[in-house]
Amino acid sequence: MPTRKVPWYPGASCHMTARGNHKSNIFRDEEDFQHYLILMEEALYYFRYEQYEIICYCLMDNHVHILIKTKDNPPGKFIGRVNGIYAKYFNKKYDYIGHLFQGRYHKEFIKNDAQMLEVSRYIHLNPVRANMVKKPERYKWSSYNMYIGKKQEKIIVPDRIFYYFNELNKRKQYRTFVENAITAGTPGVQNFPAASSAYKSNRNAGFMF
Repeated sequence: MPTRKVPWYPGASCHMTARGNHKSNIFRDEEDFQHYLILMEEALYYFRYEQYEIICYCLMDNHVHILIKTKDNPPGKFIGRVNGIYAKYFNKKYDYIGHLFQGRYHKEFIKNDAQMLEVSRYIHLNPVRANMVKKPERYKWSSYNMYIGKKQEKIIVPDRIFYYFNELNKRKQYRTFVENAITAGTPGVQNFPAASSAYKSNRNAGFMF
């Protein structure tokens, strides 16, 4: 039986992905990554009254992952603005003709706490799963280093994730939660029933869920 999709509702959190058309790269150099992040920051300000919150993100060569918290409006307005402006920038810079993104975007609304945690881990482990780096902290274009305290926080609201961990060593515990999946050989597995087991085991191991 197929899993029933969860519709948007006020206050929902959502895992959004947008992929390059025909899986083509949407970022070709560092300036492109930086420009997309600037557009994310600009969109947060533009929609400041909608009060979107970026929980975490990862920009890969040919796609993006954004975990976003909404308030009174669905998340499509946010990523639609970012991708629309970015596509114009990309097309002009590279004299590119055609659709940059494959369709609009994909969205998966978060159903429970375990899924929220697992999606954040999945997003931060994307570069590891793609064999681009051995450790997620070595990848420059995600929010992971902000989570573990190696980079100043910007545009993200990590407290939505840190809520589940002990306040005194939340960054260390989150790092353990993420990187244990690498050791276990299942980086970023997006199996939400299994995530419930991980949720319970981490709580029993001392994480504050």
